[in-house]
Amino acid sequence: MPVITPKNRTQIEFKSLEDFIEKDNPIRFIDAFVDKLELNKLSFISKTIKVEGRPCFTNQLFLKIYFYGYLNGIRSSRKLAKECMRNIEMQWLCSGLTPNYHSIADFRKVNPTALRNTFKLFVGFLKDADLIGSQTIAIDGTKSRAHNSKKNNYNQKKIDRHFAYIEEKTNQYLKELDEADQQEQSANSAEKIKNIEEKLEKLKTQKIKYNTLQEQLNQSNEPQISTTDSDARALLIHGQVVEVSYNTQAAVDDKHKLVVATHTINRNDRNALSNIALEAQHNLNKKEFTILADKGYNNAKEIQTCQEQGITTIVAQQEIVNSNDKGTTKEFLATNFIYHKETDTYTCPQGETLTTTGTYHTKNRSSSSHQFKKYRTSACKTCSALSLCTAKADGRREIERSEFADALERNNKIYKELYPLYRKRQEINEHIFGTIKRVWGYYYTNLKGLKKVNGEWSLIMTVYNMKRTLNILGFDALMKKLDAWKPEYKKEWLFSQKTNKKQALIRTLFFEYKMTA
Repeated sequence: MPVITPKNRTQIEFKSLEDFIEKDNPIRFIDAFVDKLELNKLSFISKTIKVEGRPCFTNQLFLKIYFYGYLNGIRSSRKLAKECMRNIEMQWLCSGLTPNYHSIADFRKVNPTALRNTFKLFVGFLKDADLIGSQTIAIDGTKSRAHNSKKNNYNQKKIDRHFAYIEEKTNQYLKELDEADQQEQSANSAEKIKNIEEKLEKLKTQKIKYNTLQEQLNQSNEPQISTTDSDARALLIHGQVVEVSYNTQAAVDDKHKLVVATHTINRNDRNALSNIALEAQHNLNKKEFTILADKGYNNAKEIQTCQEQGITTIVAQQEIVNSNDKGTTKEFLATNFIYHKETDTYTCPQGETLTTTGTYHTKNRSSSSHQFKKYRTSACKTCSALSLCTAKADGRREIERSEFADALERNNKIYKELYPLYRKRQEINEHIFGTIKRVWGYYYTNLKGLKKVNGEWSLIMTVYNMKRTLNILGFDALMKKLDAWKPEYKKEWLFSQKTNKKQALIRTLFFEYKMTA
């Protein structure tokens, strides 16, 4: 039977790296995109060249390596270093250079802010390429596991539980020690006493550990602390499942499902809406657009902040939660009380008017606080429907109105009117996290600290936009868009790293010189 004859491995061939790379290979776009950037304007930190030391690699080289790595599911600096030596595509991209893994890892660690700026600049490229509609933006978040186990995350309840255990075991061992002392002296009793004393010593060490943790928790003014990664927090993933993780926010444009804003936080979604919406507004340089968000973002204060900046909010309504629901029938829920803005009063389902003294009260939550007014009526005492309306001890129904109630009512009205538009939220942004986490496997982070994790997720989102853009336009059309693109750098990007006054002055002068040159 005839077979295909393999090449002779010892045969000498005259070929260049260029011959091995297809004309429409995505790495050609990575190479052209990075070469077009002025990385100093994005706040990438350059190493100081020492006369007696070895010359350093350029930031362009490391950025190309990471773009290629994340595009192909490779995040480890050691694996990236190996790819530079054995992968023909990486050899072409790096022009044969092979940096060590430590240098590759350091680049990602020291440039988190610059990586965020790169993401923002790429969003500008997408806008200039007419790939972003800037009309409707869907917002959502996803949790990525932190480099910190649940065992090394502590709150007050957990610390108290350990103290109680230590106290219980200490009393038990002391009792056993007294009993052993009262027995006749023997080799077995001496060994038993020694074992008990060793256990008591371990408990003392553990108590010192938890005393230290208690002090750290008190000083942090936070409900929890993590010992491996101090910025990581135990967050609710779904249902009752809790993981020590970070929460990555993403704003996705509806035209081609491209990410236009992203940042990572260490709390849940409740207080996250305005920050990610305003970041999208800044990145797109557009005042008015509509945002879609699920009920986890339904926070009246956050909604009002967005509306004040000209952003239309369509945030899903939460289930009705009312302090008077105990003993309250469906007909007498707070949502059935009609508010009159002109008179600042409520009308109950029975037709009675609830008034307010105008005094604002403060309600504090773990992460925020707001003011509200109370509305009551004296007609409750003689009302025939009192037992259906409230079960309060004083026999009076009370309605609370937040200082942000007007903004929430506007949102709820738009939500009902444009519900079909809201239903598109999932198809706009849910698949993005599915691709990144399920297909690419980026459901965790190896970096420690909120700032570094922000840098990595900005890199991930940039690569996601790159890959999707290649699928939308195709290689040739995308390269034409890139050739015609003129990057627009923002002045504040130069000061995003901590610099002294002299360095800041040098950067300012350099920026102004380049802009006028």
